[in-house]
Amino acid sequence: MSDQLKSLLSDIVSHTHNLGILNLVKVESDSTSTKVSAMSDDQTVIMFGVTNQPYTELNGAFAMTQLNKLKYLVDGAEYQEGAKINVVEDTRNGALVPTGLHFENKDGDFKNDYRFMSYEILSDKLKNIKFLGATWTVEVNPTLQAIQRFQFQAGANTEHSTFVTKTQNGNLKFIFGDQGSHGGEFVFATGITGVLSGNFKWPVNSILNILKIADVNNCQLSISNTGALQITMDSGVAVYQYIIPALV
Repeated sequence: MSDQLKSLLSDIVSHTHNLGILNLVKVESDSTSTKVSAMSDDQTVIMFGVTNQPYTELNGAFAMTQLNKLKYLVDGAEYQEGAKINVVEDTRNGALVPTGLHFENKDGDFKNDYRFMSYEILSDKLKNIKFLGATWTVEVNPTLQAIQRFQFQAGANTEHSTFVTKTQNGNLKFIFGDQGSHGGEFVFATGITGVLSGNFKWPVNSILNILKIADVNNCQLSISNTGALQITMDSGVAVYQYIIPALV
């Protein structure tokens, strides 16, 4: 199970810490599913994930903080081949719960321990992460070219931290700036059937960073005229949904 657990930990780190905006992950696991969730400190990005299979050794509810440390251990050369990663458990309130991870290299002479944060001391913000759903006006599967074009326009318009989405003639456009400033726009996707009002602004860096880690074969971007944007991706280990509320 060490290899499967290592793959899960690496996948979670890749879809949270590596974005630079999600620094603490809540884990809820039982015999039927393993779920993860997170929220950026400024509450502009919410993430929900569910693994493609349950990880029963993680049964319980806890949080993983200091994800930079977890990434360092998971990526460490000593733990790449034949390493053992075990879930440490302890009895709390009469129940056996996961309290951390124990890392050992193949030879057993290189060890590290990583501690979980107990569910009881999680902030209310993280305990109560919810998304009530939305009716998606536009849904597209981003192409690699579209993401690269987005990255270029973001680089050309660094003075703008937000962009606007708008549909025109069946095209989905990303628009930077306005008539009173430097700006730019480009067609992100074609063949669009829904109509977006163009009234909402979205954070450039958060959305671009999420799209940059996506496998374009398993990614969908959805936008609602009620002011929500969602990026869904299947990593093969888990399905992640990133919800971004429109900025005022």
